[in-house]
Amino acid sequence: MLEKLASLVEKYEEVTAELSDPALLNDPQQYGQVAKQHADLGEIVSIYQEFLRVEQELKDTRTMAEDDVDGEMRELIEAEIETLEEAKAKLEGELQVLLLPKDPNDDKNVIVEIRGGAGGEEAALFAGDLFRQYSRYAERHGFRTELMSSNPTELGGFKEVIFMIEGKGAYSYLKFESGVHRVQRIPSTESGGRIHTSTATVAVLPEAEEVEMEIDPNELRIDVYRSSGPGGQSVNTTDSAVRVTHIPTGIVVSCQDEKSQHKNKDKALRILRARLLDMLEQERHEEQAEARKSQIGSGDRSERIRTYNFPQGRVTDHRINLTLYRIDAILDGDLDELIEALQAAQQAKQLAYMEA
Repeated sequence: MLEKLASLVEKYEEVTAELSDPALLNDPQQYGQVAKQHADLGEIVSIYQEFLRVEQELKDTRTMAEDDVDGEMRELIEAEIETLEEAKAKLEGELQVLLLPKDPNDDKNVIVEIRGGAGGEEAALFAGDLFRQYSRYAERHGFRTELMSSNPTELGGFKEVIFMIEGKGAYSYLKFESGVHRVQRIPSTESGGRIHTSTATVAVLPEAEEVEMEIDPNELRIDVYRSSGPGGQSVNTTDSAVRVTHIPTGIVVSCQDEKSQHKNKDKALRILRARLLDMLEQERHEEQAEARKSQIGSGDRSERIRTYNFPQGRVTDHRINLTLYRIDAILDGDLDELIEALQAAQQAKQLAYMEA
């Protein structure tokens, strides 16, 4: 590990010199890539330098302990050694995590797709709850949310809702949310007070840039039609809704939330690119079976990952057996404890796999 860190220090110095090259300023895209690399390396180098400082201080303090000292001075030295050993171990752990292979999608924006599953209207209402949960989470973290497409129901839920969350590292935080979410509660329409179980599926896709996922226009069929709202009522009187079909894969994306046909088409193509990129990623994961060992669950949309139990006020993540008794706060977007636990579990699996 120390050899790799030393080579990263050299690389950091090279990138620092490269940033001061006047020619780089004339290429904004290249400058941005180099600046990002500089920032990523800077975090590791900074912690590594602190690790070396603590290691040297620990060595010096242990040398002092070898001298003929006793009484209060020896107690102080031994306490200092213990503090420095703890600091060194903590920094070493941080460095191990930073050296783990990075998911190339981690810094990307995400497109989140939520669909009501088993449970009819109650499932649609739960889909609406999840939409609000992720919107509030984004708001808490200073991320921007943009509605891409929705199919609302008369009671205020969603058969389907698709939205984008824009912010640095959005995918790294939300990628573990893909799967089946289950809710257990008494529906407002239930007169007998019986608890119902409903589900909603969540898919979190990294946003695909045009350069990453170029689509041949000849492979698309684009239909326009008049948009409609819940119950079939007309939303507007122009053919602004857009349905895009990717002929080779059969993927269909419809958008009707905007009054502009152009905006609906643009959103539909952004969703299509993300789905195509996700499809390629899934194929790649299937080919690399060993890589899946380092993930929390399979990421399969059919895998039940979490239960929201209202009568008991608890939320349970089944992948890491974590139960929290604060369902209201979690549904209000306070997901940090869940997400941090999932990230830590993934890092622990990756470390164990690398050491095996």
